Amino acid sequence: MNIEFDTFKPEYTTHFYSLNIEWLKTFFVVEPFDENVLSNPETYIINKGGHIFFAKLNNTIVGTVALMPIGNNGQFELTKMAVSTTHRGLKIGQKLLEHCINFAKHTMKLPKLILYSNTKLENAIYIYKKFGFVEIPVEPNSPYKRSDIKMELIF
Repeated sequence: MNIEFDTFKPEYTTHFYSLNIEWLKTFFVVEPFDENVLSNPETYIINKGGHIFFAKLNNTIVGTVALMPIGNNGQFELTKMAVSTTHRGLKIGQKLLEHCINFAKHTMKLPKLILYSNTKLENAIYIYKKFGFVEIPVEPNSPYKRSDIKMELIF
């Protein structure tokens, strides 16, 4: 299985939206902030200096993940990671995560990454811990109502 990675292109916007909406609707509710970011990735992520990556298998987009700037302090959130339901279990999420971490560390030279998640997503939490993310306190004004865990990876 040969997974290729691609960066954001405007024609990928619908893939970014649909891959993420699927898992959000399955496990949670699509929050207004989600809808805004997913509908306008160029405005909320790309134009602010962020990055979106896509995993392709046989020229078909099967997953995505983003590095989204948080405020103006140089911090980035690893966010909007999703793999199509028909391609789960193939370690595509782990490959996306590894690609994203390597890009953040070596290309962007970031000191750390943070992410927000929910402990209900046990497989995702396990993978984040496997890659070195550790739990830190969730601030009261978290950008996501569903977040009950915040994690960081210090490089």
